[in-house]
Amino acid sequence: MTSIIPSRLTQLTKLRCSIFQTAYNPTSLRTGAKYLRARLRGPAMMRYYPAEVNLSQIARAYPELEIVDEAEEQRMLDVDEKKKRGKGAPKKAKTKADSRRTHRKR
Repeated sequence: MTSIIPSRLTQLTKLRCSIFQTAYNPTSLRTGAKYLRARLRGPAMMRYYPAEVNLSQIARAYPELEIVDEAEEQRMLDVDEKKKRGKGAPKKAKTKADSRRTHRKR
């Protein structure tokens, strides 16, 4: 039986890769080609899940309908209640001198 010359085997591998459009990788390095060839999942997921209906966007688009978002109204009432009790968010500093960070000791 005759032995096959290694150079002929590499030529055959290169030719096979060019015919079948695969990557020539003689050292068997990890290339990630399997994942790069795979179809993207994002578009299929976007088609699967329906678009979210945002009540506030609809209310802004059609003001003549006078749609009231009850959850947003309740949130605004709660914020006002907290402000009255002094538990609201702190006021934003107008200048750098007003900032609390400048008064902090290091």
